[in-house]
This record gives sequence, C-alpha cells and structure tokens, in this order.
Amino acid sequence: MDMATVLPVIWFGVIGFGVLMYVVLDGFVLGLGILAPFAETEQQLDHMMNTAAPIWDGNETWLVLGGAGLLAAFPKAYAVVLSALYLPVLLMLIALVFRGVAFEFRFKANRAKSAWGLAFSLGSMVCAFAQGVILGALVEGMPLQDGKYMAGAFGWFSPFSMLTGIAVLFGYALLGSTWLILKTEGRMQDIARGLTRPLVLVVVAFMGLVSAWLPFLDSRIMARWFEDGNFWWLAPVPLLALANAFALWRAAMRHGRDARPFVLTLCFFALGFAGLVLGIWPHIVPPALTIWDAASPPSSQGFVLVGLIVLLPAILGYTYWSYSVFKGKVAADAGYH
Repeated sequence: MDMATVLPVIWFGVIGFGVLMYVVLDGFVLGLGILAPFAETEQQLDHMMNTAAPIWDGNETWLVLGGAGLLAAFPKAYAVVLSALYLPVLLMLIALVFRGVAFEFRFKANRAKSAWGLAFSLGSMVCAFAQGVILGALVEGMPLQDGKYMAGAFGWFSPFSMLTGIAVLFGYALLGSTWLILKTEGRMQDIARGLTRPLVLVVVAFMGLVSAWLPFLDSRIMARWFEDGNFWWLAPVPLLALANAFALWRAAMRHGRDARPFVLTLCFFALGFAGLVLGIWPHIVPPALTIWDAASPPSSQGFVLVGLIVLLPAILGYTYWSYSVFKGKVAADAGYH
C-alpha cells in the first residue's frame, strides 16, 4: 500500500483517539457541572469542583488536537463539518468558555458564589448537549453535492440530533457521578452512588433508542453492521457494552472498590465509540465522504505527522503525570485558591 492509502488511516486513528480522550477526560468535569444541582450545600459543590480543579484545564488539549488534526489531514471534511455545524460548534465553544470562567470565578467570589455555581452548571449542560447534537448530525449524515454541504444553517436540527444531545448529557452525568465515587468519601460519595444506578438505566435506555433509530437514517451505518457477514465479528461490541452496563450497575453500590464504577464507565464510553467508528468506517462524513476523498496530499499529512510524533508523547506524559500527582481521595476541606 502507498502512503496515500496508509496516511489517512493513521490520521483517522489519531483524530479518533484525540476525540475519545477528550470525551472521557473532560466528560467527567462536564458531568460534575451537570450534577451540580444535586449538591446539598455550597460546601458540597466546592468539594465536587475540587476533585477536578487541579487537572480539568488540560483536558481541552485533546479537543484542540482533534480539531487541528481534522484541519491538517482532512481539510474537505473540516470545511463540510464547520459549514454545516457552525451553530452548535459555536454554542459548544461559548459554553466551554462560560464553564471555564465560572469554574475559576466561583472560587474567588463572595457574594456571587451561587450565581457562578449556576453558570458552571448551565455551561456544562449546554456544552454536553451541543456535543451530542454534533454527534447526532454526523451520524445522521450530511447531504453533499460535489463535496459541498447542501442543507441550510439549521440542517443539523432533527429529532435524532436532539435525542443524541440529551443522551450525551446523561452520559457525561454518569461519568461525573462515578468520578465522585472514586474521589470522595462520606456524604458526597453516598449522593454519587445514589445517582449512579438511575443514570446507568437512563444511559442504557438512550443507547437502545439511538440504536433502534439508526436503521431509519440515510447514513447507512446499520447497513455496514449487517452486510457481507459483518455482524458476526462486530456483534461482540454491543454484547460487551451490555455486559459492561450490568457490571457497572452492580459495582455502583459496592463499597470498597471505588475505582471500579469509573473504570467501567470509561469502558462503556470506549465501547460505544468503537461501535460508532465501526459503523461509519471508512467515511469521515457519512454518507458519502470517505477518509481518502477528504484527505490532504500525502506530503502535507506526512509533514504534520512528524510534529505529532513529538507532540503526542508530551501530551500523554503530561496527562499521566498530572493525574498521578493528584491521585487519591479529595478531602471535603481541601481548597482550591
């Protein structure tokens, strides 16, 4: 195989890895914001936010990596996605800024502390919902003609994209609740455990609804699962997801293994992401734009790949180091200043 065939596959994997890392790492911080209304006092919300305070602001690095990689390696896909989804993408970015400002300002505020807490929660909810809408619009498929997006500014708006928006919101809430089980003790952990089991049921229900809707879409995602005997080697993915959900349901109320619910939730997201990638492959913008159709010249992809070889280990090393330094439980009286 020549480089024009191999490099798009490599970059598809790199971008997919970056997106997955962002989802699982920033997802639990967004989940904390979604669960903020369940904090019984301002001190409990302080405790929730302090579990993520030392590491949350490095998570957007993966979002930048995914976006920059898409621009460098698949400029046609970047142009289509941004022209089609600029409203939900803009909403997501504004919500991320809003969430970040609220996170920092709340710890410094005196009289407006509750207002910044509300801003943190709303920013997290809007960001999670917007990301789900973007996912749903991509899965649903984008009408293209000669490589150009043919729908209007609100072509992404549909019942399916609204469903995936709500599904991602609840999914991030599940990540947040299991993160709190991992990082807290006492009353805060009890609240998180009480929220986790209902969230598991809701997330599984939404995954079932999304899966049931897929055969009625034009993006041919379900067709790939059943054509040419693919079902027999793809079937382990949904089966593992169901087994993982059952294990998570049981682990949510078992004391003494506090890391288990969070790890199982990460696996749940990874399996869902794997199912999505297997469904759309080799398209990067379903139903018509493949990774080879959207790829930049091999010389451009190869040049940027050299920089990635240096950059990616640095990002992974920093991420591992930061989570290692701040591992363990976060006490209720721990402060972020």
